[in-house]
Amino acid sequence: MRINEVIVVEGKDDTVRIKLAVDAETIETNGSAINDETIRQIKHAQEKRGVIVFTDPDYPGERIRRIIDERVPGCKHAFLQKEKAKSHNGLGVEHASVEDIQEALGAVHRIREDIETVEVNWKPYLIKYGLIGGQAAKSRRKLLGDRLRIGYANAKQLEKRLNMFQIDVRLFESTMKEIIAEENLG
Repeated sequence: MRINEVIVVEGKDDTVRIKLAVDAETIETNGSAINDETIRQIKHAQEKRGVIVFTDPDYPGERIRRIIDERVPGCKHAFLQKEKAKSHNGLGVEHASVEDIQEALGAVHRIREDIETVEVNWKPYLIKYGLIGGQAAKSRRKLLGDRLRIGYANAKQLEKRLNMFQIDVRLFESTMKEIIAEENLG
């Protein structure tokens, strides 16, 4: 599987794992120590070939993703579920299977900047489907993020991602109804 865009990862071990899964070039941020030179490289790659941000499913990975989003508009994003990035040695892209990396890169999301974005007020929907507060909120947000392939997020970040990736309200509601129905069966 050949990836034309440059994939932004956190470190060397991520690059090694990516290259086992796909034919692609990477830029390493050296963990959360992302600096101006790395941002310049990412901007250049975005202008020439496009960029896919593929960071670890943890707080530092999300922080790097936000920094890149703010400074390099129009990047694509690949997300890996936490369970698929865990091993007895740690958590991260470097611990994922080749198949899981290929699946995540195959489901890449692009932030649409070529259309007029319509911001949805997601708060009533998040409340209606129990994604804010309550015992099931965190697990429901996780399931929703996995199914929509936008990654796990707290309630505030979930609102941003739903808008950022232009998730349709109908898709959101049908996915939440499936999740709740499965909860009721279990």
